[in-house]
Amino acid sequence: MKQWISVLLVAATYIGTVIGAGFATGKEIVTFFSKYGEIGTIGVVISCILFILFGNKIMIIAARIEAYSYKEFNEHIFGYKLGKIVNFIIFVIVISVTSVMLSGAGAVFQEQLGIPFQVGVISTLVICYLVVLKGLKGIMAINAYIVPIIILFSLFIFISVFDHQPDKLLGMLTFKEVPHQFLWVSSPFTYASFNIITALVVLVPLGKEIKDENVLKWGGFFGGLGLCLMLLLGHFSLATNPETFRFDIPMAEIIKLLGSFIHILFIIVVYGEIFNTVVANVYGISRQLKVSLQIKYHHAVWLILAVIFCISQFGYNQLLTTLYPFYGYLGLVFLIALLLKRKPK
Repeated sequence: MKQWISVLLVAATYIGTVIGAGFATGKEIVTFFSKYGEIGTIGVVISCILFILFGNKIMIIAARIEAYSYKEFNEHIFGYKLGKIVNFIIFVIVISVTSVMLSGAGAVFQEQLGIPFQVGVISTLVICYLVVLKGLKGIMAINAYIVPIIILFSLFIFISVFDHQPDKLLGMLTFKEVPHQFLWVSSPFTYASFNIITALVVLVPLGKEIKDENVLKWGGFFGGLGLCLMLLLGHFSLATNPETFRFDIPMAEIIKLLGSFIHILFIIVVYGEIFNTVVANVYGISRQLKVSLQIKYHHAVWLILAVIFCISQFGYNQLLTTLYPFYGYLGLVFLIALLLKRKPK
């Protein structure tokens, strides 16, 4: 029983690290899948298979080489010299993504609550600092509560949309319309590579801390399965409402049709998802910075929070739609290298 609790905690932490501002608001799902209509469903399934395969491999390798952070992990995959370059690239990517998450928190406050953008950003930073100081246990504890709520809420949205638009949703499974552009073919690979790279900051410490390979394997499997379920539910809900694509938080436009109470609940859930990923990323890159600069952990946290605050000022929509696809293509190199690397004995 204790082992299965650990499996579920690993799965929840994996899911909680991947989902964030883009996923929760629906903007990320629209960018990579829903804008391609029904054919985007195939992309969702492919990306989730990649989540299971690569998530498992990362955690098991990390456990076997006892990597403290993604620094040691990448040096094992690419070698010492090339590993340093890869570490720097991943550091920049994770910093950028965390900044997008933080900007997403400000967007939720501003667009959905009418509260100034900076209030959302600064309050998130303060709470994040308090949780990150508690380490991996604090992150796993948050995920144990937030992830099940997110899954249930995604299911509720899907059922509500299906109830109102059953014909549209059933039409999503016919694959009658194939988009003329072929970017939908690369989308699942760029989406998975981008998210796996950002999840690396937590998956590596998870592998080292848990060590039990059965727990890691099943945790990776159920984590990938959970991501697949949530992606499909979000994709179906959004693809049947293309008029929402232009909004920063397209999912909220669907929720508004279900009443003000559900809308408020959605805002709380979205903020929980965003906060969850900000905490996970700040924790992971702070560990890396602590090792690289030989500074105290809480000083590394302060430095990271200051940097992501500055970048977040560029705005949520502009950051997400520009950076995420670019980093996805960049991450394909990492996935290929990881695929070719054998697990150490």
